[in-house]
Amino acid sequence: MIQATVPKHPSGGAYLKDIIYGANDGIITTFAVVAGVAGAGLDAAVVVLLGIANLLADGFSMAASDYLGSKSEHDYVVRERKTEEMEYRYDPKDERAQMAGFLRKKGYGEKDSESLLPLLSKNKELWLDIMVREELGISPPERDGQSVRSATATFFSFVIAGSVPLAPYIFSVNGNVFVIAIFSTTVMLFGIGALRSLFTGQSWYVAGAEMLSVGGVAAGIAYGVGFLVSAIRPVP
Repeated sequence: MIQATVPKHPSGGAYLKDIIYGANDGIITTFAVVAGVAGAGLDAAVVVLLGIANLLADGFSMAASDYLGSKSEHDYVVRERKTEEMEYRYDPKDERAQMAGFLRKKGYGEKDSESLLPLLSKNKELWLDIMVREELGISPPERDGQSVRSATATFFSFVIAGSVPLAPYIFSVNGNVFVIAIFSTTVMLFGIGALRSLFTGQSWYVAGAEMLSVGGVAAGIAYGVGFLVSAIRPVP
């Protein structure tokens, strides 16, 4: 008898969005700075100065925005859940009627819905989870500290990935520094995109190509702007 292999859910996906979002924005915006300065023909020291300023300022801004957005969403969900809890306590007849309606929408018959109501009402937390999801279209509140951890993941992924285009300039690598920065950024962008396939099930080369194409467009725009500005107003 052949035993079927049950696929396992990949661990570590809870902060995937924050890591990918932070790393993607970090490497693209920092390389855009590098490309813009290179297009303008400015000194390597300017690249490092502007790049580091972008890493720290924009990285903190993204992390703060992530935190405030997640916290605001959490506070909203908690408030709505408390409202639902009051209705559960003081208007149980209406709540039972709503729950029966949700169950019927999910495919249960009237008899089965009535049979399930007493079982569901024994677990208030589950009842409230179902009500806020079905009535308001929102998920249960995140765990305590989730907002801080998400913001931290965003910041560090932004800084680490964003350091890649700057590394050749910081360490004064021999050769054409801008070409080396292009190569390292290309590899990093593709690698970050490919890592998404571990959690999304998407083909690794497709995921990598998607992120690489987005970064390439952003870098091309930045380089073109820098080149045009320097052509119109040459750097002394």
